[in-house]
Amino acid sequence: MTAKKILPEQAPAVVREVAVRETDEDQILNLSLRPKRFEEFVGQPAVVENLRVAIQAAKRRGEPLEHILLAGPPGLGKTSMAHIIAQEMGAKITATSGPAIERAGDLIGVLTNLGRGDVLFIDEVHRLSKVVEEFLYPAMENYEIDFVVDKGPYAKTIKFRLKRFTLIGATTRAGLLSNPLRSRFGMVYHLEFYQPTELEEIVRRSAKILGIEVKPEACAEIARRSRGTPRVANRLLRRVRDYVQVKGQGPITTAVAEAALAAQGVDGFGLDPIDRKVLKTIMEFYGGGPVGIEALAAVLNEERDTIVDIVEPYLLSAGLLKRTARGRKLTRLAYQHLAALKNEPLELFA
Repeated sequence: MTAKKILPEQAPAVVREVAVRETDEDQILNLSLRPKRFEEFVGQPAVVENLRVAIQAAKRRGEPLEHILLAGPPGLGKTSMAHIIAQEMGAKITATSGPAIERAGDLIGVLTNLGRGDVLFIDEVHRLSKVVEEFLYPAMENYEIDFVVDKGPYAKTIKFRLKRFTLIGATTRAGLLSNPLRSRFGMVYHLEFYQPTELEEIVRRSAKILGIEVKPEACAEIARRSRGTPRVANRLLRRVRDYVQVKGQGPITTAVAEAALAAQGVDGFGLDPIDRKVLKTIMEFYGGGPVGIEALAAVLNEERDTIVDIVEPYLLSAGLLKRTARGRKLTRLAYQHLAALKNEPLELFA
């Protein structure tokens, strides 16, 4: 009995080419701002250099790349890097996400339609179900999948050979990946928060693409408030652009950028209202900490994952918050920042 090959038009809806998946206006704009090649990619020099070496070596051997795991907080360029890798390898990329793949059967059509050297990109790979994850093991290691047809005493296991492909997984919670899955990635890289100078370069590049004139000092101001994250830098640049088009004229200056960002609730440290609310709650309700994450989430009426995945990474990186064995605790820098903000015309605890 032979396995029936699923045609591309019959593939599950969870898999979509990026051009189809990116329908929201901001997503389309983000796509246009994404670098297309490593020469355009700013930051992460060690990761970029290692990937360049791996790609050149794979090309010389005439082989597909090994599987790659990209880890790090949201907005640091994991998706952009996956597309650049596919572009550099001259391969087709198919994108999906961990939560979208609910059953192992959803992957059959995806995997059987991958050609030699093609890239399968799975965002939030740590959110794959256990069943789907175990289904991936033989596909990643031996390039074959096993699936069962019929039931009961008539059940048979069909082994289907796959063409050698490259799986690129992206995760914001590397600690949640199981050891068997992590060990099957030949290359594992962690993306770090960006330096202000790198973000300035990203802001200048994005402004040029969007046709916006930004003064160098304004670029530095936007970069300083971008939380070390390119996605945030591009978002703030668009909000400043909107502000100038409605309430100003001419190029974006430092004063205009400061006014626009203050209107968005972004302070000089790049903190937004939810960040400041977390810091104020720890200071006023718990005397600066330590406090457990569950208690903090309950007082804030926020989801635990929102605090852990979105708020905490930057607060920890900026030195405003620290984790102890007993919970989260404010640093001296956090007290200084909160004290300084009381004299600013910014809604501190919105």
